[in-house]
Amino acid sequence: MAGTVRFYTLGCKVNQYDSEAMLEQFLKNGYTAAASGTPADVTVVNTCMVTGTGEQKSMQAVRRFKRGNPDGELIITGCLAQNKGETLRETGARLILGVQYRGEVVRLFEQAVAESKQTVAVESLAHAAFEPLSISGHQGHTRALMKIQEGCDNRCTFCIVPSVRGGIRSRTLASIREEALALADAGFQEVVLTGVHLTSYGRDQAAKPPLADAVAAAAEAPGIRRIRLGSLEPVIVTDAFVGAVQGVTKLCPQFHLALQSGSDPVLRRMKRRYNTAQFLRAAQRLRTAFPDAALTTDVIAGFPGETEAEFEQTVTFCQTVGFMKMHVFPYSPREGTPAALMPDQLPKHVKDERVKRLMEVGAQLSKAYRQSMLGTVQPVLIEERRRNGMLSGYTPQYIPVVLKTGAVGEIRPVLLRELTKEGMRAQAVETILEEDERHG
Repeated sequence: MAGTVRFYTLGCKVNQYDSEAMLEQFLKNGYTAAASGTPADVTVVNTCMVTGTGEQKSMQAVRRFKRGNPDGELIITGCLAQNKGETLRETGARLILGVQYRGEVVRLFEQAVAESKQTVAVESLAHAAFEPLSISGHQGHTRALMKIQEGCDNRCTFCIVPSVRGGIRSRTLASIREEALALADAGFQEVVLTGVHLTSYGRDQAAKPPLADAVAAAAEAPGIRRIRLGSLEPVIVTDAFVGAVQGVTKLCPQFHLALQSGSDPVLRRMKRRYNTAQFLRAAQRLRTAFPDAALTTDVIAGFPGETEAEFEQTVTFCQTVGFMKMHVFPYSPREGTPAALMPDQLPKHVKDERVKRLMEVGAQLSKAYRQSMLGTVQPVLIEERRRNGMLSGYTPQYIPVVLKTGAVGEIRPVLLRELTKEGMRAQAVETILEEDERHG
């Protein structure tokens, strides 16, 4: 059967990539993307359960689409599907697909429809291999995601990811080169290398290629002009790593270093593999190599047993590092993780108050970083034209920018002139020169 299809994706960039790859499978098999505001013949909900909020939103989306379009077909995939499997049969979904066999989503779905049955395609991840998915041009002609790594072997006490994503699996360097060329041919100019635990890239392969080699492989595609990295842990930011990636001129100076807590006792309870001193050294290495580097991070507020003093250590540490952006989450107990059984679980109001405080700190740090960039000239990749006629895009540091002149897909130098709530207003350099000539 063919018809219209709609994807609803929750969670991380890895999920976004998986949704893009599955959408492409549907399009190749004669389906069309459902128009906005219209019911789809097939709805695919790609779920998340890293946090309680993600799990709740995933189930709300499943129920909403089923209730709003009872005659349409429903597919549930992603982490929640991998974890819950058989229990999701009660949703009435035609296909429940974990984090394997996504390249076969259309075949499995159409087979279930033809046989008038409900299929649960969820299996153990104990011996799973890297699934060779790919995407091309349907996402637009500016930035594309490329998943180069899957799974995680770490066992942080708060994290359910190893249980729902399995162990480390990595894409080969040859495959990275091949997809980068295909993305360039499709018109993309920027590629974001992403993974569940990108820091572990290559450890599962016999040759153990480092992440820096994956960056270099993607950079070989002539049409790719920018490369970004997804979330990293500070342990990867060694002198050797920084020296290697510094030589890749296409790499954007924006690095997401996952912090989680700025308190060493809390980091030990989380079983993170670094302390605050190591994190700070990693940040300093990046800023030495990339002087205008923007550092972003994740922080968990209200981890079990987190005292007021430990929370204040996190606040102070974030201010010391000077992040450009902070993603702040309240601690969310995940069934089956050690942290869920720890004593001294904090009440919701305490976690909410700490989230609020950290978000305020994050807003102040973001403003300070953007102020430091005022008056500089930066190349902006223009990604869209808004309804009001203004153009928007991003600097290499991932500062969102609005400007008046240019074309979607173009990279043009702009002068950063004014702060907005979360980004900056800019003016194309050539228009400034034209104004200077008129008034000269």
